[in-house]
Amino acid sequence: MHADTLEELYTKKANRLRDLEENTVIYDSSVPVDSWADIAFDTYKGNVQGLDDIKKRYKKYVGAHIGTRPIGTVKAVELQAILNECKGMSFSHCEKLRQEISFLFETAVDNKLIQDNPAKKLRLPEYTKGERRSITENERKHLLKVYKKDPTYLLFFVILKCGCRPEEAINLIGRDIDHDKRLLHIRGTKTKNSDRYVPIPEDLYKVIKKTKPFEPVCVNRCGNKHSESSYNRLCAHLRRDMNISMGCKVYRNALVPPLPLADDFVPYCLRHTYCTDLCKAGVDVRTAQRLMGHGNISITANIYTHVDLDDIQKAGELLNNFFGNG
Repeated sequence: MHADTLEELYTKKANRLRDLEENTVIYDSSVPVDSWADIAFDTYKGNVQGLDDIKKRYKKYVGAHIGTRPIGTVKAVELQAILNECKGMSFSHCEKLRQEISFLFETAVDNKLIQDNPAKKLRLPEYTKGERRSITENERKHLLKVYKKDPTYLLFFVILKCGCRPEEAINLIGRDIDHDKRLLHIRGTKTKNSDRYVPIPEDLYKVIKKTKPFEPVCVNRCGNKHSESSYNRLCAHLRRDMNISMGCKVYRNALVPPLPLADDFVPYCLRHTYCTDLCKAGVDVRTAQRLMGHGNISITANIYTHVDLDDIQKAGELLNNFFGNG
């Protein structure tokens, strides 16, 4: 449901409830997909955490293609084509979009707008699926090295030091900094635990302490809040600069393979690294769950277990060296 002001939003919701109670709304196959998406998401998922993310995903991938079409004219092949555009993206993203498209048309069937669900046999496109990992000490060294040369890489420094999700770091503004307690208010929306406070390390606080209340903490190269495109460009620049810092040769402004930076290095690895740093620092798993904003402690515990196993393997190597030298 779109509205330019809160007053307009409340009015629209009140009118919709009135129409539903009086049964004056006619829903049939001529309803535009966008209109049904507003109704379905607000009615069935109104209390779901992350509803804003669901709507953004719908608007970008579904609404942009078929939003104005009557829902009864949408074919299965069109929905599969929309999903296929996500080829190469993460399993999580592809699966969420598939489920949301299926939900949209299944509720349309339930409400007798259409007879059959054209999304019921959607197949996932080829996706990337792999466990997030912590960065290596060598990657950390070169990340910090290039960060010192380019202040726009502050975004990645914040993720590393505070465990933000990338979108959470992008949305940070000056008023989120609690100067007295040296805490950062992360206004996350992904889970009910996402809205949280985390401590600000001293080296980060020195950099961000002068941010004005309504200014972005992490800005793009023009000094503004990051857009999706500016964030993607920054990620590409980071990979390039880290490769060069690691010794990669450049010929006519192009990197010369082999590239020393691992292919699976992505900014989200920095968030994973923050969690492993918490474990190595002795922070208990319950506190770590709160600092990470995980909805389920098992997610945090899995990362902690992985770190413990690494330590056990290192102990085995030390023992092998000891007995081998003995």
